[in-house]
Amino acid sequence: MEHYPPESDRPDRLEQALHTARALVMADLAAGNVAEAQIVSMVEDAVTHRRWWVEQWPEGAEFVTGLVAQDVQDALLERYGRWPLCPVCDAGDPHALEVEPELGPHPHWVCAKSAVAVAPVGALGGILRR
Repeated sequence: MEHYPPESDRPDRLEQALHTARALVMADLAAGNVAEAQIVSMVEDAVTHRRWWVEQWPEGAEFVTGLVAQDVQDALLERYGRWPLCPVCDAGDPHALEVEPELGPHPHWVCAKSAVAVAPVGALGGILRR
């Protein structure tokens, strides 16, 4: 039997999930030295969009971090180029990491070329600052 928090607890839980997603994606952007004002605005736009989404499907709160990361990645691709670039592959064309699972808890940045999980979303700092 699944237990969901009472309705009165849901707004706090949803806001916490959104704040966590924002913080983790901002940490990865800062690790890559790309946390400029326009890019921070992209994060805010993604969080706003996902706020509506998670209000419609509260049980999806644990998926918000990966979705916000993907939204920001897509917005960056349209305006600036691929992000985050894979730090694992030395040869070949530079390519971006992907978020996996696409819709699931505990999202990671993954190199699809080498099938390597690089870091959890929010933890690129330990990888990119080497």
